[in-house]
Amino acid sequence: MITTTPTICILGCGTMGKAILTGILNDVNEAIKNNYSVPNTVSFKPRKFIACVSGNESAQKVINLFGELVTVVAEQNVKGVEEADVVLLCTKPQIAKTILTEDGMAEALENKLIISILAGVSLSQLKEWVPTSTKIIRAMPNTPCMIQEGMTVMSCPANTNVDDKTFAMWVFSTLGRVRVLDEKHLDAVTGLSGSGPAFACVVLESLADGGVMMGLPREVALELAAQALQGAARMVLKTGKHPAEIKDNVTTPAGCTIAGLLTMEDGKIRSTLARAVQEATTVASTLGKVQANK
Repeated sequence: MITTTPTICILGCGTMGKAILTGILNDVNEAIKNNYSVPNTVSFKPRKFIACVSGNESAQKVINLFGELVTVVAEQNVKGVEEADVVLLCTKPQIAKTILTEDGMAEALENKLIISILAGVSLSQLKEWVPTSTKIIRAMPNTPCMIQEGMTVMSCPANTNVDDKTFAMWVFSTLGRVRVLDEKHLDAVTGLSGSGPAFACVVLESLADGGVMMGLPREVALELAAQALQGAARMVLKTGKHPAEIKDNVTTPAGCTIAGLLTMEDGKIRSTLARAVQEATTVASTLGKVQANK
């Protein structure tokens, strides 16, 4: 059972590890300011944060970012895990097995909760590498979590207790939106939600290029394109309307929007973007297989 004052270990504190720490710390600081009195929220009060990193250079980056709020240990994964109640597994998928099976790690993980954000590494694989008493939850966040605008999809084994699930939901709710789906969907989640921000940036850059071509300064074109995409996305999320309905609302007969849309269709943009998600999903499904063959 998760205590309301857990020690949290980030095992592999790279980009996503830092993003998760930032979200949790922001939430905790906000709760402290409100004396934990905000209604309709579940308030955890972590007593300590530990970041396990691969070397002194990585350690210094974490120290520069978080200062004394986070205890940093370099090349001492077992020590960090031993002190923790919850372990957030944020390493590269290719090295997860090596880290989870190093000497002393099995004892350190006894009766603890692991929340893995590793693409392509399944719950069944993770169970092979840790003690039977270790509880596991998978999650797939994306890079906008760095600014608390992320999307995370979680998958929990059938026997996951309410406390562990609630804690994991709280962690990722500090970074943006959270959904729970069956594990069979996580490769597609990786292809769409995980890789999607990169695809969106290509669209954004292309729209900005069009603005520059028509005479707008580059910084203005980027701002207009970014706000257009953000505004459209928020309209879908806040109104619940289908994107096609929002599109049709600004598409007047013989107007400029329909002319541009037909040009996009000439370039097969729909199938190209859909295929990008398909290909990213396919690659995501192979990441765990590479790990299993080692």
